[in-house]
Amino acid sequence: MQGHLNETLHLSNLIASYGIPVHFAGSKTHNQQARLRLHGWVSKNTRKIHFHDLQLPPFSLIPPKINADTNFPGHLQPLFDASTHLRQPVFQILLELSTKFQRIVIIHDTLMAYVVQDAKSIQNVEAYAFHSVSAFTIFFHIWDSIAEKPFQLDSDIPITIPSNEGCFTPEFADFIVKQYKFLNFESGRLYNTCRQIEGRYMDLLEKLPTNANKKLFAIGPLNPVVTQRKNNESRHRCLEWLDKQKKDSVIYVSFGTSTSMTQDQISSLADGLEKSGQRFLWILRSADRAENLAEDESGRPLLPKGYENRIQNKGMVVQEWAPQLEILEHPSVGGFMSHCGWNSCMESISMGVPIVAWPMHSDQPRNAVLVTDVLRIGVCVRNWSQRTELVTSTAIENVVGKLMTSKEGEAVRKRASELGDIVRGSATEGSSRLEMDSFIAYITR
Repeated sequence: MQGHLNETLHLSNLIASYGIPVHFAGSKTHNQQARLRLHGWVSKNTRKIHFHDLQLPPFSLIPPKINADTNFPGHLQPLFDASTHLRQPVFQILLELSTKFQRIVIIHDTLMAYVVQDAKSIQNVEAYAFHSVSAFTIFFHIWDSIAEKPFQLDSDIPITIPSNEGCFTPEFADFIVKQYKFLNFESGRLYNTCRQIEGRYMDLLEKLPTNANKKLFAIGPLNPVVTQRKNNESRHRCLEWLDKQKKDSVIYVSFGTSTSMTQDQISSLADGLEKSGQRFLWILRSADRAENLAEDESGRPLLPKGYENRIQNKGMVVQEWAPQLEILEHPSVGGFMSHCGWNSCMESISMGVPIVAWPMHSDQPRNAVLVTDVLRIGVCVRNWSQRTELVTSTAIENVVGKLMTSKEGEAVRKRASELGDIVRGSATEGSSRLEMDSFIAYITR
């Protein structure tokens, strides 16, 4: 998924900035996708990274579809299953590198634990699992699985945590279980978060028996907190449109690269945004396919007839990938209607932009609780228990107005702005920078 690729390549750029050789292993298609969609870094950082383009075996191609039980992108399951065949190619890369360097440090997405399991047989290799979801979500995922609780939670910790019902397909749930069986040989774990956001939940994770004798590092946000553009790089047309809008006047609407909406829901969202009277930038795409990166004209969602003409003075609809980090950084953007994927949450938090939370699947419902109930830097579109119901245009109009024009929304926007300042400071000279320095010092000891 794009969020995982994005965070991993951001992390690779950060490590490369310390002068450490970085090798990035993945399928050829997804390495290409990661590089094409990465933004915020100057190219000299990425050029330091050595990419290993691996070949996946053939797998079934299933078009994205709406599932009555879950919005999870089940069409990607054949790709997930095919990824397990990278075990041997990755092992060969590690063997080769182990003869050239004194120490090899593997940082792997938790969904790739099966692929890197043979690393433990190489003497000068140590591994670190990279969690691309929130510490809050990970903690409660582990906590739910523990029959005999090792300690009591404080009474003020949220006890109403959304269930995992509807978050995954059964096939992907089994895939996760398979991966976690191999998460027992790492020296430590890395998290795209910072203590100022989730210090309490990092502390709870450190208390869990499953993390005994493991070093945990909160090194986020991994994305640049001030984006850098390549020389002579043209700006996306949506940024030119944002230049013409007033400060904090635009709500940015995007549900990531793995979400597909029904046509009825798209029509309702279009109507709600129009009726809200607020300026908006809406990235409207179908979910990424497993096999290629091309924008599929025939599969594009349909807008109501005449819609773009009606909203041309108020909104803009983009039906292709757009540079989210630069959009969130833009001073005209005052809110983000989001699926609450963790990559999107961290980008929004680091830019001080409040969130209209509309979770779709995976870790998103629990991330939404963190954003709205714990950090209080967002408002919720609907309760997760109502996930199968159509969100009406009136509900969308009301929640957009709540964030952008109400007294309650003003308080939310103020908290988001203040937290953004804190998080950016953490990344440049505060706790996250210190933890990143500590991680680098440890692996180069």
